[in-house]
Amino acid sequence: MKTRNNSETSWALRLGQWGLPILAILLFLIFSLLLPDTYPTFSNIQGILSNQAIPAILALGAMIPIVTGNFDLSMGYGVGVAHVIVMWFLAYRHIGWGWICLMVVAGGAIVGLINGLLVEFAQIDSFIATLGTGSVLYACSGWITGGGRIVPPFKGLPLSFTKAYSFHLLGVPLAFVYVIVLVIVLGLILELLPFGRSLYVIGSNPRAAELVGVPKRRYTIYSFIAASSITGFAGCMLASQQQIGNPSLGSEYLLPAFVGALLGSTTIRLGRANAMGTFVAVAILAIGVSGIQQLGASFWVTPLFNGLTLLAAVGLAGYSSRRRLKAGAEATRKSMDK
Repeated sequence: MKTRNNSETSWALRLGQWGLPILAILLFLIFSLLLPDTYPTFSNIQGILSNQAIPAILALGAMIPIVTGNFDLSMGYGVGVAHVIVMWFLAYRHIGWGWICLMVVAGGAIVGLINGLLVEFAQIDSFIATLGTGSVLYACSGWITGGGRIVPPFKGLPLSFTKAYSFHLLGVPLAFVYVIVLVIVLGLILELLPFGRSLYVIGSNPRAAELVGVPKRRYTIYSFIAASSITGFAGCMLASQQQIGNPSLGSEYLLPAFVGALLGSTTIRLGRANAMGTFVAVAILAIGVSGIQQLGASFWVTPLFNGLTLLAAVGLAGYSSRRRLKAGAEATRKSMDK
């Protein structure tokens, strides 16, 4: 009987670990059957990879503070002000776009530093602190643009800048390549390096992290800096994609980013936010949203889908975390019995 229970638990854990990748494949097959002429085509796949690159980058950025048990709600407004700044400099100042992007990423790091200081030293809850800085960033977007849009000059934007997003490498959108590189880098840092493992310790038990010598405050601030730097990069890519500065653009990316980051903690590494899981979660969102849109659903169906998925993600994340803790407790008990 005990062997049967152990087997059922093992299968449940495996299903939880690989359930989302399987779901992503099933969703793609379902939409391919419903839309055989348009959905499974190479051009549609290219479009999905390209259109969902920015949400994926932001989801990977949002994942980093979540690892430490914090949330960065300024990301949606941050990507908005970042793309506005890029467009303003390209339209009104003669500076190379590479330098502009470096400046924007550095500015994002400063915003992350402010968020980290507010959370760790001012002891303001991350929800409130980052929502406050996000509101300030949104105000900055309106101030820079005067409430209007920034339109590029008559000669247009540099071709090399627009290709930074739209170029295809061996048929794969370059924007998607950025996502893959970011998944690999964050995966290696979080899973293999002491810094990444320390972030997980902080997220699971901040007090224990301090007792074992992990510099909790410093590492938490680093996580906010990394998230905001990635947001700045996403803003540069958003400017390259949109090719226009819109002060109201950006906030709609916040919900998909957190859905991806939270839902990602329910797969691959159960109960833990992780880069590969976030990538799979974003893939599910991309497949679902694209299929819904091609089926001709009303405009409100997409935010409904994202909202319901977020609620499911939060519930599943909590369930996965409890299952992980229970499995760890059972393993400890068995080792003590032996």
